[in-house]
Amino acid sequence: MNKGRVEAFSDGVFAILITIMVLELHAPEGNTFEALKPLLPKFMSYVLSFIYLGIYWNNHHHLFQVVKHVNGKVLWRNIFLLFCLSLVPFVTAWMGENHFSPSTVALYGIILFMCGIAYYFLLHALIQLHGKDSLLATSIGNDFKGVISVVIYAIGILLTFINSWISLGLYCFVALMWFIPDRRIEKRLE
Repeated sequence: MNKGRVEAFSDGVFAILITIMVLELHAPEGNTFEALKPLLPKFMSYVLSFIYLGIYWNNHHHLFQVVKHVNGKVLWRNIFLLFCLSLVPFVTAWMGENHFSPSTVALYGIILFMCGIAYYFLLHALIQLHGKDSLLATSIGNDFKGVISVVIYAIGILLTFINSWISLGLYCFVALMWFIPDRRIEKRLE
């Protein structure tokens, strides 16, 4: 099967998710900068989630640069990734509205964990389809960065009820790790 429809559909979902998140940001009642202060937790949640969606879109784009074709397994794994990502706007709004309370930060971590696992499943379905000697497989290698990200999410989830700010720090650390696009595939294409 051609990969074009997967890319187009995925791009559309990413665009919709970002749009949904920004629609959760409402203008304050007042007309001073002080009126913005209560919105700071929501805005911080939005920025972190926007960065995460950007990271996933960027890596999805790079991944599909070396993909030649897809099959049914890849389609379902991609849908699972998009499902997990579709939960980001909900948990972003909940976390921001509740000023990073432990339960909301824990659920945010669970969603990030699910997204990481879903991306891992998609990646390995594509490697299985294209072969262990494919450009994709040799570019990704052992995917240490992907695996360690999921481990950090799990640690963050566990630490949430001790201190939710430590968990948020861990989630921000993973985002920083991925903020610079994964160049493994780009290097092979050059």
